[in-house]
Amino acid sequence: MKATLEELGLSIEGELLQDKLHRSIYATDASVYRELPLGVCYPRSEADIKTIINFARNNNIGLIPRTAGTSLAGQCVGSGLVVDVSKYLTKIIAIDAEKRTAIVQPGVIRDDLNRQLLKYGLFFGPNTSTSNRCMIGGMVGNNSSGTTSIRYGTTRDKVLSLKTILSDSSTAEFSNLSAENFRQKLNGDLLENKIYSSIYHLLSPETVQEEIKREFPQEAIHRRNTGYAIDELIRTEPFSSGKENFDLCKLLSGSEGTLAFTTEITLQLDVLPPTHAAMVAAHFTSIENCMLAVVPSMKSPLFTCEMMDKVILDCTNENLKYKENRFFIEGDPKAILMLELRAETEEDLQNKIKILLNRLRESNLTYALPVLTGDQIELALELRKAGLGLLGNMVGDRKAVACIEDTAVAIPDLANYILEFTQIMKNYGQEAVYYAHAGAGELHLRPILNLKIEQDVVLFRKITKDVATLVKKYKGSMSGEHGDGRLRAEFIEMMVGSKNYQLLIEIKHIFDPENIFNPGKIVDAPAMDTSLRYVPNRIEPNVSTIMNFEDSEGILRLAEKCNGSGDCRKSVEAGGTMCPSYRATKDEKDTTRARANALREFLTNSDKPNKFDYKELKEVFDLCISCKGCKSECPSNLDVAALKAEFQFQYQKANGRSFRSKAFANNASMNQLASKVPKISNFLFTNNITSGIAKKVMGVAKQRTLPKLSKQTLTNYYKENKDRLIVTNPIKTVYLFTDEFTNYLDATIGIDAIELLFKLKYQVKIIAHSESGRSHISKGFLEEAKELANKNITIFKDLISVDTPLIGIEPSAILTFRDEYLRLGDDKASAIQLSKNCFLIEEFLKKEMALGNIDVSAFTSESKKVKIHAHCHQKALSNSAVTFDVLNFPKNYMVTIISSGCCGMAGSFGYEQEHYEISMNIGNQSLFPAVRKSDLDTIIAANGTSCRHQIFDGTKRIAKHPITILRESLA
Repeated sequence: MKATLEELGLSIEGELLQDKLHRSIYATDASVYRELPLGVCYPRSEADIKTIINFARNNNIGLIPRTAGTSLAGQCVGSGLVVDVSKYLTKIIAIDAEKRTAIVQPGVIRDDLNRQLLKYGLFFGPNTSTSNRCMIGGMVGNNSSGTTSIRYGTTRDKVLSLKTILSDSSTAEFSNLSAENFRQKLNGDLLENKIYSSIYHLLSPETVQEEIKREFPQEAIHRRNTGYAIDELIRTEPFSSGKENFDLCKLLSGSEGTLAFTTEITLQLDVLPPTHAAMVAAHFTSIENCMLAVVPSMKSPLFTCEMMDKVILDCTNENLKYKENRFFIEGDPKAILMLELRAETEEDLQNKIKILLNRLRESNLTYALPVLTGDQIELALELRKAGLGLLGNMVGDRKAVACIEDTAVAIPDLANYILEFTQIMKNYGQEAVYYAHAGAGELHLRPILNLKIEQDVVLFRKITKDVATLVKKYKGSMSGEHGDGRLRAEFIEMMVGSKNYQLLIEIKHIFDPENIFNPGKIVDAPAMDTSLRYVPNRIEPNVSTIMNFEDSEGILRLAEKCNGSGDCRKSVEAGGTMCPSYRATKDEKDTTRARANALREFLTNSDKPNKFDYKELKEVFDLCISCKGCKSECPSNLDVAALKAEFQFQYQKANGRSFRSKAFANNASMNQLASKVPKISNFLFTNNITSGIAKKVMGVAKQRTLPKLSKQTLTNYYKENKDRLIVTNPIKTVYLFTDEFTNYLDATIGIDAIELLFKLKYQVKIIAHSESGRSHISKGFLEEAKELANKNITIFKDLISVDTPLIGIEPSAILTFRDEYLRLGDDKASAIQLSKNCFLIEEFLKKEMALGNIDVSAFTSESKKVKIHAHCHQKALSNSAVTFDVLNFPKNYMVTIISSGCCGMAGSFGYEQEHYEISMNIGNQSLFPAVRKSDLDTIIAANGTSCRHQIFDGTKRIAKHPITILRESLA
């Protein structure tokens, strides 16, 4: 088969990969399943897809269509060939503002589409929680909904036409058909004609239609996605006179890629929601009262009707980050309904609020009704989202498992359904956590299970079966918006009845007689408890590490925290940092998710003494630039930078260290020697001949400028000026960490920091200490980094306190005290205590400004414009706001933060010749364009030494450290 697949790869314009790495990272999605595919295809065109379908049919191979791979029910997992359209089939083909339609390829991201539609005053309504990376093709496959479905419907409601390739490689476009056009489609020899004719004859008998109406979920449940939507078809012409026209898009939406391969989608768009908005956050003393209140609430024209319970709220109770988001909570509610209203005018909005409040008060179900407006609405929604994230970010093997998280019932049944649902959970010792699209009658709940043990795998099935029985009792839908996949597919027969299930099997056979399209999903699915991500009752692999991963119960469990949600695939325009390498390559291999999945795969299944000794792991970590974006932006707080450092250390134990890695890791020692003769050293670094030789020997990109040494080191400057810098009656005493980058390469910035603090009446102390170890960590030289960490912890642990903090200039250096030292230090208690009082210099200054210890009169009143690019480690471990606030302190400074991700330099990464193009690509994503657009009078601020070098190499603009800007602004 390998040779045959290689032939397929040569016959398509796109790529086909069947190496162990790609098969491993495509073996899972966001579900609990794992199955190694034969390979992965990235088609570039419709012709490629036809070729792939022909190949699959001729070789009896299943095709698994995939976009973002965020499916919760295993839709993207299978043993066949994965066809990933997310890399190339990403075009917005046309937008017709007058007709309010858009034509897109399946790999277009939902939020990216809406950004393009803004200028027309339009948007695509369905808005899943994954909207910044989910793709329209996947939304059609799952019939996705989201929080506003009560207003804008589901994806099925928005699909006008689908261009597809059928199982015989013929093309067909499905859309709304008049009675005459439908009759014409019945005749002909094409597979398309056979599909229309067969479905017509299959569903025409009145007894068949009655059986569908009797057994399928209630029509009142608009989020019903159980099986194929034949219940939608029988409500159209020709089966029901006077009703809607026949439209097979209704059937294909929610079919999970099992019937045809979609290449083009025409969508109905909506006008942007009214701008005047308010949210009533109704508080309840019980879940029952909350559910009962949904019925009267839905009498108002709500845009959202979302529910969160006390468990979710309590997750944020002790979290300082989200404390301000809890401003609207009164007392200790058991549940809150979040009811959003919108209107074209403020007067109309206030009238709608009044009606809703009166209706809720008359119900006597709620005890508090705060009304939120403006930014308050987003803060409340963030709180709900944060609570869910914190709930799902569990340490250990017990996890919140998707299986019954997608049930939907009619709104009048919701209260009684939840009472019985809760009892089922109690019977299994599960605490019910309620997170609901209440207005749609949909409940998201996940039991906490350990699927590594047989006992909980048994519970996995029992709980799902019992809930399915309950859903059937209320004639509800087991799958509301997350799909059936292989998770719920075996319960479809129970949900729709045996006769109707046979119809579904026949529908599948009509479209796909050879069963090549996503086999094993919806019909003829394997048992829900097979092909799980973990083998039950396995012997847990023992993986020794030099870094301390006890916060996740070991490095393997840290990798296992990745739930596949794919947040690392969001586009540049979505903001944030994660994941810069994926944004540059658009390869799944270069996502945070892929790195975690690959590490999990190899550590779990390795029989080598050194479980890290795999070239596939080297490949998957190669483009990780250790930005730490995942540490803060990944919902599981997956610290891939730490995983990479540990991998490099372990891999190098078996394979050795390169000369270049040694040179970069030990650059502080080299700079120490070179700084003794800075003029000669800088001549050699800048002379075309000598610098060219050095770059070639070191494997540095020839396009790069090499950093020059400072004329004087910072430590020497301090020694020479120590007596002059004594402050009488200082406000505070601070210790300045003279990191290895500032000391040798950016001493002028260090001098600016010392002189600024001196002028502001702070006593600065500098003592002898070790370098930070940042360069060693970035190259996996962890034994050396550990030694440096231990030395610095010992030096500072008895000196640093709340009253005498340690402050630093270079973010990547000072923040090691708050990050890697906690994993490397032997004296863990001292490392933790020390970390609490180590700050970026901007953090320290902001706090002092807030305390009133620094007066605005100390700074100029001159007007200046400043644009800030913040260091990635600052964004992950601190925040950009501190730099904004301190630069905004001079009263006439106009400061903005550039909405940029990583600059792309990432220490030595951007210097390495094989990484240069990727590095510049990352810089060009958002940073370089923003700098180039800035007029020459605008000061560019960047506190990272690598960032400043990258900005210069990419734009020829000189960026300044914020501290230099502040010193220059002194009055």
